[in-house]
Amino acid sequence: MGKVTLLDIAKAVNLSKTTVSMVLNSKPINVSDETKSKIFKAAQDLNYIPNSLARSLSTKKSYTIGFIIPDIQNPFFSEMAKAIEIEAEKYGYSMILCNSFNSGKKEQEYITLLISKLVDGVIMVPSGENNKGIELLKSNKVPFVLADRMVYGKDGINGVFCDNENGIKLGVEYLIKKGHKNIAFVAGNQKGISNTRLEYFKEIAKKYEIFNKDLIETENFSMEGGIEATDSLINKKINIDAIFYSSDVMAIGGMKYLLRNGYKIPEDISILGYDNIGISSFIEPELTTIAQPIYNMGEKAFELLMKSIKDEIDEDLIINLTPYLVERKTVKK
Repeated sequence: MGKVTLLDIAKAVNLSKTTVSMVLNSKPINVSDETKSKIFKAAQDLNYIPNSLARSLSTKKSYTIGFIIPDIQNPFFSEMAKAIEIEAEKYGYSMILCNSFNSGKKEQEYITLLISKLVDGVIMVPSGENNKGIELLKSNKVPFVLADRMVYGKDGINGVFCDNENGIKLGVEYLIKKGHKNIAFVAGNQKGISNTRLEYFKEIAKKYEIFNKDLIETENFSMEGGIEATDSLINKKINIDAIFYSSDVMAIGGMKYLLRNGYKIPEDISILGYDNIGISSFIEPELTTIAQPIYNMGEKAFELLMKSIKDEIDEDLIINLTPYLVERKTVKK
């Protein structure tokens, strides 16, 4: 048997195709509850799958959104995706997840695909390589919201972010309070948020007169990147009493390198992460980190997208969430 159609259901219940269509699409029609139940049961028994494309063309709504992330291996983004999917389900929406691999070209390809799929809107954590994807969304009048990473120099941007300046300041001041002066900083090498956090670190470290350019390393936002950056720092043979990583995944990579090379954490070197991903409380020792409200960021991004889809936003709307410190066991008391 081929694909089950509305006509197959209509024949099974001995009703018109129009009646079956209106009932299954929840459109007002003067039929009894018994008849409706009969139609729904037949659809279920026949394993009917509605044609979402036809429905989209008819209603101008697909009840589908796209979520583009730069790295599916980073738990930060998978946790955000979970939040968005949970919120979307509450409103009857499905989510298409796209992994751009931090590539502007791949990001643009996915945006083209999502537009062709007639999604109602897109939430995106931009790669930072280029903004052609954003221009595509704008020119095709597809509502979109940025999350976590801002794109500067662009109008017409709605987004949900965390206050990186406050987060970096919180981390540096915490380490200084714990008696650390030789603080290294490991930044990501992607454009955008990586540069932002690094520049804030430089600014705040200079303010407290502890900045040392030799204690700065940049690498990929990954565990491997954390390992490589930590190896470079240690091999400089410079006094380091704390390392502040600009993401938890980099911090976990750095911890692996240090522990394998005989260092004790935090006795020899204190470690501070950034993000508060779920695994940070399960590794040993448990990671002290600057927490971003990841679930809340995903939740707010979806709420903002719904407002944009309903055309309820008159001007650019930027939501800045507040980071906070989570003390665990990787910073010397």
